[in-house]
Amino acid sequence: MKVLLVFAHPEPRSLNGALRDVAIRELEAEGHEVRVSDLYADGWKSEVDRADFPSWPPEARFLPAGASKKAFASDTLTDDVKAEIDKLLWADTLILQFPLWWYAMPAILKGWVDRVYAYGFAYGVGEHSDNRWGDRFGEGTLAGKRAMLIVTTGGWEEHYSARGVNGPIDDLLFPINHGILYYPGYDVLPPFVVYRVDRFGEADFEPVAERLRERMRTLETIRPIPYRQQNGGDYLIPSMQLRPGLENPGATAFALHEDRAGTAGQPDQDSRAMMVRSASPKRRTSSIVL
Repeated sequence: MKVLLVFAHPEPRSLNGALRDVAIRELEAEGHEVRVSDLYADGWKSEVDRADFPSWPPEARFLPAGASKKAFASDTLTDDVKAEIDKLLWADTLILQFPLWWYAMPAILKGWVDRVYAYGFAYGVGEHSDNRWGDRFGEGTLAGKRAMLIVTTGGWEEHYSARGVNGPIDDLLFPINHGILYYPGYDVLPPFVVYRVDRFGEADFEPVAERLRERMRTLETIRPIPYRQQNGGDYLIPSMQLRPGLENPGATAFALHEDRAGTAGQPDQDSRAMMVRSASPKRRTSSIVL
């Protein structure tokens, strides 16, 4: 299997850096081919602007989506963006790894998505009609491939539970899992989330590393999150509303878009997040950086 790991952390000696190395070593030990896009080390340009589209007329009003569509169709995207698109087409599995900052991915990673997910490549694909609304949410350019997140956060697991003050981790990651990964077709695997990382001691690392090794060993076989396919009949087109009566018992909001009843044996919401309990809150160390 070919794996692309997109890494978004400014410090290579961080906990994230150590976990990245664990994941790569285990994947390679399993015989997989791994490529890494290290966004900070590569000096990735995160903002979308006119410089991304050299063929866009300088006198014309700048329309990012229109410029992206034209550049992709004419093969005039910038070389850095083309290289990342080639990696996505090459890879069977995509891993996005990042620390959760202010309830979201770091800006540099969002900028990678903004620039690499070109119109005609990751969106704006397929027929739009009364029967279909494009090839997206389960279909699209990247359909048949797998994707997952490796996420670290300083908060406690309890803080990200159903009643936790931060909100459920599945809800916080839904815009990424469903809106960024599932949208262009990926089968999205449960995220690997590590909590309380700002309180990690050296002794806390190995249990988490072993859990990550096990996840890498099962990367090809673990069941994806059972998101509903947009054009599979569950949604009314063109309103894109879930058909009445299809919701799982008690499901609301983001959970409406999972067909848990139709996928016997799927892990439940609590186990699906692959939550990793970490160190005691009293233990601190300055040797590991989130």
